[in-house]
Amino acid sequence: MFDLDPVLLARIQFAANITFHILFPSTTIALGWVLFYFKRRFASTQSPAWMDAYFFWTKIFALCFAMGVVSGITMSFQFGTNWPGFMNTVGNIAGPLLGYEVLTAFFLEATFLGVMLFGFKRVPAFFHDLATFFVAAGTTFSAFWILCLDSWMQTPVGFTMIDGVAHATDWAAILWNPSMPYRMVHMLLASGLTAAFLVAGVSAYRWLKNDRGAAVKNALKTGVTLAAVLIPLQILAGDLHGLNTLEYQPQKMAAMEGLWNTQKGAPFVIFAWPDQETRSNLFALEIPKASSFILTHDWDGEVKGLNEFEGKHPPVAPVFWSFRLMVGLGGLMLLTAWAAAYQLKKRKEGLTRLVAKALVAMTFSGWVATILGWYVTEVGRQPWLVQDLLLTADAASKVPPPMIGFSLVVYLIVYVVLMVALIKTIFHLARKGMKSSAL
Repeated sequence: MFDLDPVLLARIQFAANITFHILFPSTTIALGWVLFYFKRRFASTQSPAWMDAYFFWTKIFALCFAMGVVSGITMSFQFGTNWPGFMNTVGNIAGPLLGYEVLTAFFLEATFLGVMLFGFKRVPAFFHDLATFFVAAGTTFSAFWILCLDSWMQTPVGFTMIDGVAHATDWAAILWNPSMPYRMVHMLLASGLTAAFLVAGVSAYRWLKNDRGAAVKNALKTGVTLAAVLIPLQILAGDLHGLNTLEYQPQKMAAMEGLWNTQKGAPFVIFAWPDQETRSNLFALEIPKASSFILTHDWDGEVKGLNEFEGKHPPVAPVFWSFRLMVGLGGLMLLTAWAAAYQLKKRKEGLTRLVAKALVAMTFSGWVATILGWYVTEVGRQPWLVQDLLLTADAASKVPPPMIGFSLVVYLIVYVVLMVALIKTIFHLARKGMKSSAL
């Protein structure tokens, strides 16, 4: 490992950090709103079961929030240690956006999180509701600022270069850059699905343990319904996001589709082994003209191939396979959510054991799908760190490979231990059930 290219090692290290970190905001963004929904349902029904579900899921929210904060700190260190060229070149834009995220989002979450977790009997009911709302809003504000920056890195506008440094000329254009609305909607829906399957999966686990209490039923129905509603919306949002990517980052779309040559009536490649050396697909299974129809809504529409961007397109195999695995997992999520929703609506006794087990198996499917989507987005931008503005290699530091390799190994060990501990803790809480003495 230590003989590898230091830029590649630095990229692997950042990828490891972001892979671990993104799991937690992708959970808390939507889970905060699920908690707020539980509180409002309690307020309207006065059923203690809603508060039992609320207090159970605040524990998991707090765990994920804490893990997100810690992993975010280690990730931010790498801007200085491994990627000094990033801030040197675009710090005038990235710095304020990251600062606004702290000032308007993290402070809001941190201020009211304590009230939400420990203030139920210490503050008036309306203020506890307000604290839950502000925590949920804070997670969403945080997503807004981070996605503004990431989207700008994908489709940079509203700036001018002076002596090799980017200076903002139009903050409105920077915030609402061409890919930002699509990316924001796509990520919020991804978070909703992540939280929905987590809630549904853990609740189905309790269901299989013969806990058919009102709190479990309420949480199960909430998670399944949310998943069943959001997955079709995510498919639509993903399609619109893909069309935006085709317009602004055609080389990324070509990698996603596995298309090497520009052609009219381009096929959709269901399966293939992209060979970068021969610049062709091995063992390809294709649907004729389907890619052109999906991307241009014309069976004979022209789609640019990777050979149009030789030397300036991403590594094909990781993007190609991440995209297909994400789409395949999305299909399984759709089938599972709709099967569970149908049974909860039509069967008096609720879920069958088969569907309940399927929900448990899909508990962390949102995490996997989010990571795969993130890989498509970020690996698909290579070799650029900021599209058409800053090459990844030009932003890297001169840190010796052994130092990067050692810290990478340490990170990976710590992250594996933390992930195992977190998942065991979640199911330990699930085994204890959703009973609360708060009321």
